[in-house]
Amino acid sequence: MFSFFKKKKIIAHIKLNGVIGNAGKFKQGIDFAGQEEIIEKAFSLKKAKAVAITINSPGGSPVQSHLIYKFIRAQAKKNKIKVIVFAEDVAASGGYLIACAGDEIYANSSSIIGSIGVIYSSFGFTELIKKIGVERRVHTAGKNKSSLDPFQEEKSEDIERLKNIQLDLHKDFIKVVEESRGSKLKKDGIELFSGEFWAGSKSKELGLIDGLGNANEILKEKFGEDVIIKKFEKSKGWLSKKLSSSSNQIDQLANILEERSIWQRYGF
Repeated sequence: MFSFFKKKKIIAHIKLNGVIGNAGKFKQGIDFAGQEEIIEKAFSLKKAKAVAITINSPGGSPVQSHLIYKFIRAQAKKNKIKVIVFAEDVAASGGYLIACAGDEIYANSSSIIGSIGVIYSSFGFTELIKKIGVERRVHTAGKNKSSLDPFQEEKSEDIERLKNIQLDLHKDFIKVVEESRGSKLKKDGIELFSGEFWAGSKSKELGLIDGLGNANEILKEKFGEDVIIKKFEKSKGWLSKKLSSSSNQIDQLANILEERSIWQRYGF
């Protein structure tokens, strides 16, 4: 029996699902601290032929995206193992950045892929507080400490500063994509880095992914019908469940709306 199982090929499988970063109190999103141990365990699986990563994310924090991307690549190099990424509904923005950690990327023909850009969104409440008779008082040490305050008029210098930061972040994102995808990218006649996103079929034409298919079918095609797929998932502990169930309902609603707004950029 031992020799029978020994002959089978084993694949470690991680699933990353949700908004990247701090998506709310006790929220089960994706961040480096929450995924580090799981990723390390998957790459430490003895005799694994590859590590498969399924991702379903509309993006979020650029910092957390980079941390996860770099850690996956470091583990792949350390353990000399191939990484195969599978996009589900969405691998966009930071979700696609993490997907670039794969030596190969696959998606469904209807998956949303790309959105290689940086976004900042906010609201302006200056007219509202005037109408309700509220006087805004701000005291700072440091002339730029109140930059982009939604209760004050926008300043051109604040917008300029924000755009410069966004350009730096965008350059970092582009660098990751170009290093990952290399000559596979088809840049003729289309701007890949404009923040636009595409369906899986078009993404394959553009070189953003390598092929179409789900994890089970692709892994069986590559490693045989009897491949063993060992899943590595982060379990939600008893304390986390208890705290989550007893947290403020208003906080929960705000978190749901915040996360929902990020998903809705891509029609979900």
